[in-house]
Amino acid sequence: MARKSVIAREKKRERLVQKYAARREQLKKEGRWDELDKLPKNSSKVRLHNRCKLTGRPKGYMRQFGLCRVKFREMALAGKIPGVTKASW
Repeated sequence: MARKSVIAREKKRERLVQKYAARREQLKKEGRWDELDKLPKNSSKVRLHNRCKLTGRPKGYMRQFGLCRVKFREMALAGKIPGVTKASW
């Protein structure tokens, strides 16, 4: 499991991106790059990193479910994810 500080930092970035999204878009349309530079760096969408919602694990992330591969497998085998079954052929 990721450190709690890393998970908290990522959540803080998500909040900043949400807060400044409209302002960033407007400044880009108007071409006011000097004012865009004055906004917080972490308010840029590029600085976000996908992490597992349960553990905070950064690698093996599955976008469709918001989970890492490890937790996805555990939950799928336990039947906690609707519509997901183990393949067999």
